[in-house]
Amino acid sequence: MPFFSFLFKKSNSGCPRCLGKGFVDWEDIRRLNKQLKWAPGPCAYCNASGKATPEMLSNVAVDTTYLTIDLPESEIEKIKNGDEETIEKGKLQELFVESIIKYTEYHYVNKNMDAQSIADLYLNTEDEKAPFSVEKENLIQYIQKIIELKNSKPD
Repeated sequence: MPFFSFLFKKSNSGCPRCLGKGFVDWEDIRRLNKQLKWAPGPCAYCNASGKATPEMLSNVAVDTTYLTIDLPESEIEKIKNGDEETIEKGKLQELFVESIIKYTEYHYVNKNMDAQSIADLYLNTEDEKAPFSVEKENLIQYIQKIIELKNSKPD
């Protein structure tokens, strides 16, 4: 019977995001191509347990950018349950982040602007009705990270 119990043994799935560590580190972030979108911290995919639930594995992509540990539990549950409004909110947030990255890269490479100048220009032209807004100091720090990453990558 050991053979059959092996066949029908419950899957003890390690988490594909943190690889079972319960913590997402820089290596995981690079592997999932989420630089500038995630920071190291407890894994939201497995709730820092190192093991992903079957519902998470079947319903949520491992690289879902919006799913981070700083979200309220109710928001994480909505993502797990496939709530369309929450998923759309996550997609909008990812588009917002992507647009800031592209905006920064363009102005840094083509206009030779520094982080402070890019942030000032962005904030001066930001739509007052934009769905997401950022504080100047946080934006400058983020733009500096974008520039650092851009400088560290070979073209």
